[in-house]
Amino acid sequence: MTSNLQAEQTRGLLEFAVEQSTFEIGGVRVGGRPGARPTVLVGSAFYHGHKIHIDEDRGEFNAEEAEKRIQLQDKFAELTGNPCMLDVVGATPEAMVRHLEFAASVTTAPLLIDGTTTDVRLAGLKYAAQAGLADRVVYNSIQTDIEDAELTAIRDAGVESAILLTYYLKDFTAKGRVQAVRELLPRLQEAGVRKLMVDTCVLDLATMGQACSAMHDIKHEFGLPVGGGVHNAVAVWKGLKTKMGEQAVKPCTASALAMSVAVGADFLLYGPVEDAPYAFPAVAMVDTALSQLIVEGGERLDKSHPRFRIG
Repeated sequence: MTSNLQAEQTRGLLEFAVEQSTFEIGGVRVGGRPGARPTVLVGSAFYHGHKIHIDEDRGEFNAEEAEKRIQLQDKFAELTGNPCMLDVVGATPEAMVRHLEFAASVTTAPLLIDGTTTDVRLAGLKYAAQAGLADRVVYNSIQTDIEDAELTAIRDAGVESAILLTYYLKDFTAKGRVQAVRELLPRLQEAGVRKLMVDTCVLDLATMGQACSAMHDIKHEFGLPVGGGVHNAVAVWKGLKTKMGEQAVKPCTASALAMSVAVGADFLLYGPVEDAPYAFPAVAMVDTALSQLIVEGGERLDKSHPRFRIG
């Protein structure tokens, strides 16, 4: 009786009702069963206030510092076995193009087109198509109120990878996030989005609970890769620094990342790319812990898995 109960608990943690999709984007695989595949980590560069900026609107920046910080993420991806992507932010169309062009030259990681407005993202799409980067970029992000013209631009650029942000104001609950996927999925497939990653929308500590619940439910119903910017929960926590001190920020961010991996996250935006040195070890640790359940089930892991790198 006890052994049957343990088996049911193991299946509940690692298995879902539908087959889990794994997508390859620019040489990086994302999605699948927790423990069997490493979590993909995504650091952000050129974000508002990033110290490498010289002129944020014109896309002028300290190239030496930018390269150093981007390659720091690559280093920790190699050390841990957790693949990475780079979230490339742009404040204007001009800046978006310059940032993408530079990022593509200094890293082989897939690039997220993260424009602050639709026109900025569309400029990134146009550049990606012209530069032959369509299979290496991820459109970040598609929201529930997206217009047909934006979907058409994604299709015309030949970009098949995108992140759906489940910011669903009709029902901003865990269940509402799942409903957002149900409603948008047919439109996205029609627009040629074949590799869809779902961001379950973390805005603060309270919504992180909703987002983690939605991660599990979306994998259970659709088998799609799930994740999101869980660092937001810590970034907007007003009392953290004032009540507990600056030293509490990084451990709390690492805890938010670890919690998300434990419930099945396939990818995580961990914030500034400079934070790679503590984000990657925290996630690699949980990936390794979960991998033991895969091994006990008789499966073999790829030698690039964090289990074989962090010891």
